[in-house]
Amino acid sequence: MAAADYFDQVYALVRQIPEGKVCTYGHLAAALGIRSGARLVGWALNGVAGKGRDDIPCHRVVNRLGELSGKMHFETPTFMRELLEAEGVTFVGDAVNMQEHLWIPTSL
Repeated sequence: MAAADYFDQVYALVRQIPEGKVCTYGHLAAALGIRSGARLVGWALNGVAGKGRDDIPCHRVVNRLGELSGKMHFETPTFMRELLEAEGVTFVGDAVNMQEHLWIPTSL
């Protein structure tokens, strides 16, 4: 599969994450059939986060611990968290409360 096609599939799946929920890079990769593709999901999202692509809610994708590892790709270091909190996502310290907000996709 070409990288552009894979990236488009990542974007389509990220668009499905409900407001107030988050998903991990690994869960997205697994749903697309590439279990060890979490880093590739990250590369796909790095290209659009904070770039005026409001149709792709990149702020809803976190690492496996619920940490905002993509926050450096947004306008400010706190903007990703601000977007999530505006949707009702709660935190335990610096990490999303994964028990309450994790969304796991089944497939594209």
